[in-house]
Amino acid sequence: MVRAMQLADLVAKRDDAADDPKLWTNVLADVPLFASLNQRHRRKVAGCASIRRFHDGAVLRKEGQPGEAVYVILDGEVSIRPPGRKALTRGVGSFVGELALLDGGPRTATVVARGDVLTLAISRARFHKLLVSEPRIAVAIAEELAKRLRAQEV
Repeated sequence: MVRAMQLADLVAKRDDAADDPKLWTNVLADVPLFASLNQRHRRKVAGCASIRRFHDGAVLRKEGQPGEAVYVILDGEVSIRPPGRKALTRGVGSFVGELALLDGGPRTATVVARGDVLTLAISRARFHKLLVSEPRIAVAIAEELAKRLRAQEV
Protein backbone atom coordinates (compact mmCIF):
# COMPACT_ATOMS: atom_id res chain seq x y z
CA MET A 1 0.00 0.00 0.00
CA VAL A 2 2.99 2.26 -0.52
CA ARG A 3 1.21 3.91 -3.44
CA ALA A 4 -1.76 4.87 -1.25
CA MET A 5 0.53 6.42 1.36
CA GLN A 6 2.50 8.33 -1.28
CA LEU A 7 -0.73 9.59 -2.86
CA ALA A 8 -2.13 10.50 0.55
CA ASP A 9 0.97 12.67 1.06
CA LEU A 10 0.38 14.29 -2.33
CA VAL A 11 -3.26 15.01 -1.47
CA ALA A 12 -2.20 16.53 1.84
CA LYS A 13 0.03 18.96 -0.07
CA ARG A 14 -2.27 19.67 -3.04
CA ASP A 15 -6.04 19.45 -2.65
CA ASP A 16 -6.49 19.72 -6.44
CA ALA A 17 -4.71 16.35 -6.76
CA ALA A 18 -7.54 14.65 -4.91
CA ASP A 19 -9.96 15.18 -7.78
CA ASP A 20 -7.90 13.28 -10.36
CA PRO A 21 -9.26 9.71 -10.75
CA LYS A 22 -6.09 8.66 -12.59
CA LEU A 23 -4.23 8.92 -9.29
CA TRP A 24 -6.55 6.47 -7.57
CA THR A 25 -6.68 3.82 -10.31
CA ASN A 26 -3.39 2.24 -9.20
CA VAL A 27 -4.34 2.48 -5.52
CA LEU A 28 -7.46 0.42 -6.23
CA ALA A 29 -5.23 -2.31 -7.71
CA ASP A 30 -3.93 -2.90 -4.16
CA VAL A 31 -7.41 -3.10 -2.61
CA PRO A 32 -8.70 -6.70 -2.57
CA LEU A 33 -12.25 -5.67 -3.47
CA PHE A 34 -11.04 -4.12 -6.75
CA ALA A 35 -7.76 -5.96 -7.40
CA SER A 36 -9.22 -8.42 -9.92
CA LEU A 37 -10.59 -5.63 -12.12
CA ASN A 38 -8.66 -4.65 -15.21
CA GLN A 39 -7.09 -1.19 -15.48
CA ARG A 40 -10.00 0.26 -17.47
CA HIS A 41 -12.56 -0.92 -14.93
CA ARG A 42 -10.49 0.36 -11.99
CA ARG A 43 -10.26 3.72 -13.75
CA LYS A 44 -14.05 3.79 -14.03
CA VAL A 45 -14.46 2.91 -10.34
CA ALA A 46 -11.94 5.62 -9.42
CA GLY A 47 -14.09 8.06 -11.40
CA CYS A 48 -16.95 7.32 -8.98
CA ALA A 49 -14.81 8.18 -5.96
CA SER A 50 -14.18 11.28 -3.92
CA ILE A 51 -11.79 12.09 -1.10
CA ARG A 52 -13.25 12.23 2.41
CA ARG A 53 -11.33 13.29 5.48
CA PHE A 54 -12.29 12.38 9.04
CA HIS A 55 -10.82 13.71 12.27
CA ASP A 56 -10.09 11.67 15.39
CA GLY A 57 -13.30 10.26 16.85
CA ALA A 58 -15.45 11.06 13.80
CA VAL A 59 -18.00 8.40 12.84
CA LEU A 60 -17.55 7.22 9.25
CA ARG A 61 -20.66 5.07 9.43
CA LYS A 62 -23.08 4.14 12.19
CA GLU A 63 -24.59 0.72 12.80
CA GLY A 64 -28.19 0.52 11.60
CA GLN A 65 -28.05 3.49 9.23
CA PRO A 66 -28.44 2.93 5.47
CA GLY A 67 -25.21 2.19 3.64
CA GLU A 68 -24.41 4.84 1.05
CA ALA A 69 -20.69 4.38 0.38
CA VAL A 70 -17.64 2.18 0.73
CA TYR A 71 -14.52 3.79 2.18
CA VAL A 72 -10.99 2.78 1.16
CA ILE A 73 -8.53 3.82 3.87
CA LEU A 74 -5.70 5.82 2.27
CA ASP A 75 -4.12 7.12 5.46
CA GLY A 76 -4.78 6.51 9.16
CA GLU A 77 -6.77 3.86 11.01
CA VAL A 78 -10.37 3.15 11.89
CA SER A 79 -12.01 1.15 14.64
CA ILE A 80 -14.80 -1.18 13.51
CA ARG A 81 -17.26 -1.80 16.33
CA PRO A 82 -19.74 -4.58 15.56
CA PRO A 83 -22.43 -5.07 18.20
CA GLY A 84 -21.67 -7.84 20.69
CA ARG A 85 -18.21 -8.53 19.25
CA LYS A 86 -14.68 -7.32 19.81
CA ALA A 87 -13.68 -4.11 17.98
CA LEU A 88 -11.28 -4.44 15.05
CA THR A 89 -8.71 -1.96 13.74
CA ARG A 90 -8.12 -1.44 10.02
CA GLY A 91 -5.58 0.77 8.30
CA VAL A 92 -4.14 1.77 4.95
CA GLY A 93 -5.36 -0.38 2.06
CA SER A 94 -8.37 -1.81 3.85
CA PHE A 95 -11.97 -0.87 3.18
CA VAL A 96 -15.22 -0.67 5.11
CA GLY A 97 -18.83 -0.56 3.99
CA GLU A 98 -18.51 -2.80 0.96
CA LEU A 99 -22.01 -4.23 1.29
CA ALA A 100 -23.37 -0.70 0.78
CA LEU A 101 -22.23 -0.89 -2.82
CA LEU A 102 -24.62 -3.74 -3.46
CA ASP A 103 -27.74 -3.25 -1.38
CA GLY A 104 -27.72 -0.02 0.61
CA GLY A 105 -28.98 -2.00 3.61
CA PRO A 106 -28.34 -1.03 7.22
CA ARG A 107 -24.76 -0.82 8.42
CA THR A 108 -23.67 -3.83 10.46
CA ALA A 109 -21.13 -1.95 12.60
CA THR A 110 -20.09 1.52 13.67
CA VAL A 111 -16.76 2.71 12.24
CA VAL A 112 -14.83 5.45 14.05
CA ALA A 113 -11.66 7.30 13.01
CA ARG A 114 -8.59 6.67 15.19
CA GLY A 115 -6.68 9.86 14.56
CA ASP A 116 -6.97 11.71 11.28
CA VAL A 117 -8.14 9.47 8.45
CA LEU A 118 -8.08 10.02 4.69
CA THR A 119 -10.42 7.87 2.61
CA LEU A 120 -11.48 7.32 -0.95
CA ALA A 121 -15.28 7.20 -0.76
CA ILE A 122 -17.25 5.46 -3.50
CA SER A 123 -20.94 6.29 -3.38
CA ARG A 124 -23.53 3.60 -3.94
CA ALA A 125 -25.55 5.75 -6.37
CA ARG A 126 -22.63 6.46 -8.70
CA PHE A 127 -21.32 2.90 -8.41
CA HIS A 128 -24.74 1.44 -9.25
CA LYS A 129 -24.85 3.46 -12.48
CA LEU A 130 -21.42 2.09 -13.34
CA LEU A 131 -22.52 -1.50 -12.70
CA VAL A 132 -25.44 -1.11 -15.08
CA SER A 133 -23.09 -0.05 -17.88
CA GLU A 134 -20.24 -2.44 -16.91
CA PRO A 135 -21.72 -5.72 -15.56
CA ARG A 136 -18.28 -7.41 -15.50
CA ILE A 137 -17.40 -5.16 -12.57
CA ALA A 138 -20.43 -6.49 -10.68
CA VAL A 139 -19.32 -10.08 -11.29
CA ALA A 140 -15.78 -9.38 -10.03
CA ILE A 141 -17.07 -7.61 -6.89
CA ALA A 142 -19.55 -10.43 -6.17
CA GLU A 143 -16.77 -13.02 -6.49
CA GLU A 144 -14.53 -11.12 -4.06
CA LEU A 145 -17.36 -10.71 -1.54
CA ALA A 146 -18.14 -14.43 -1.79
CA LYS A 147 -14.48 -15.23 -0.99
CA ARG A 148 -14.64 -12.95 2.06
CA LEU A 149 -17.85 -14.60 3.29
CA ARG A 150 -16.40 -18.08 2.85
CA ALA A 151 -13.30 -17.09 4.81
CA GLN A 152 -15.47 -15.88 7.70
CA GLU A 153 -17.39 -19.19 7.82
CA VAL A 154 -14.23 -21.20 8.52
